[in-house]
Formats: sequence, structure tokens, C-alpha cells
Amino acid sequence: MRIVFFGCTKFSEDLLKSLFLKNHSIVGIFSIPKRYSVSYSDAKVKNTNFADISLIAKKTNIVHYEVDSVSGKKTADYSQEIMKLEPDVILVLGWYYMVPKSIRDIPKYGAWGIHASLLPKYAGGAPLVWSIIKGEKETGVTLFRIDSGVDDGDIIAQKKFPILEKDTIKEVYQKATIASINILDEVLSSPNIQFTPQDKTKIRIYPQRNPKDGLIDWSWDIKRIKNFIRAQTKPYPGAYTILNNKKVIIWDANIEELS
Repeated sequence: MRIVFFGCTKFSEDLLKSLFLKNHSIVGIFSIPKRYSVSYSDAKVKNTNFADISLIAKKTNIVHYEVDSVSGKKTADYSQEIMKLEPDVILVLGWYYMVPKSIRDIPKYGAWGIHASLLPKYAGGAPLVWSIIKGEKETGVTLFRIDSGVDDGDIIAQKKFPILEKDTIKEVYQKATIASINILDEVLSSPNIQFTPQDKTKIRIYPQRNPKDGLIDWSWDIKRIKNFIRAQTKPYPGAYTILNNKKVIIWDANIEELS
């Protein structure tokens, strides 16, 4: 299967390397620069989870394009280049721009994404963080065909994994990456690819999170506070409180009974 790959994060890099190791046919790579343009800000935004996958493109001699859709060419402007690559599928894995229908319609199997939840649960932003904050004991990843809505396309495959009490966002992120590597290899190696429509009435879209959302409310019960802290610890900015007018980041917490 001929694959065009869209990505710009450490997650993207891990999956792209795995695809090469499994000898899948990558025919084109698209990336976004570390500081990239967005419509809602005059200043460029920094990708704090950036990975320069253009280096992989150079090393493997794969054609590469860099997209900066406000100050440069938009994703839709690359339709001719993508058509020439004759992809069977576009993999959109760790990407910050919308992929328009005109691009998604080029490959035989459309454009696929991986969402770090068991869709339709936890659609939208920061699904792993939200799963831990909400005290979930289990989550997973969903490989799905991208549609016009938010994470609402047809489901191709899903993999579950547990969220243990000792897990922080780092461990859960690692589990999601391993599950994503496995699910991609299994589906791309399969002679039968099936698409199952989601029940869109069950989709609830969670918002993206930013560092300001990490403020702890000490009126919460202790289990919720612990989940809140472990969901946002390193490599994320961390949960925090204000002490003597200063921001204090709390990276870890345990619950102990006092005798």
C-alpha cells in the first residue's frame, strides 16, 4: 500500500520509523515547522512536542514538503503533488492543520488518523489527559478514517490498554504509542480493510488543554486531585497551585492515611 505521511510530533516520528522498519511503502512525507502559523495568532505558535521528520525523509530519500498554512502554502495547495505520488492512503499522525476533503478524497482509502481514546469516547483534545483526570481504568487508541467533523469518521480498528493507579501521563502516552504502532502494522498488512460508522449521537467533544488549565482546586476530593496531578506531570507543563502569590508546580502526589 502506497502511503503519504503527515506528521510533526514525537508520536509522528515513532510511528514513521516503525512503518519503515516494517517495510511499508512511504512515498511522501509532509511536516510542519517547529514554530508554525495559525489563524488565531499574529505570532507563530511553538510545537512543544516537535520532531523534525524531514530528517527521516532526507535519510530515506523520500520526497518531503513543509506546510505552514497561514504564511505559506495551505494543505489544500498540495493536491497536485499528492496526486503525483498516487497514494492508497494518507496517514495523518500528529498534525495541527485541517486536512480538507479535496485532499482526503485523493487516495483510494482516504485519510486516516489515530485518536488516543476508544471513540466515540473522549473525542476532541487531550484525550489521554482527560481519561486520567476522569479516573478511567482503561482507554485505548482508535484508527479511523478522517471526515469533516471532530474525530467522527468511520472506525477501522481499536486497541485497548489499562490505566494503572501508578501510571502518569508519560506511561499512558507510551502505551498509546505502542498500541498505535501495532494497530497500524496490523491494518496496513491486512487484505481486508473495513470501515464501521460511528454512532455520532454518542460523541462528546472534549476541549484542548493549555498550561492555565492545570490549576488545582483544593476543594476536590483527594482521588480527583491525584488524578489531576498525574495526568499533567512531565513531559507536560504540570498541575499547579498558587502559594504566596507564586506559581508552584506539583509533579507527583500520593494518598496516605494518617493514623
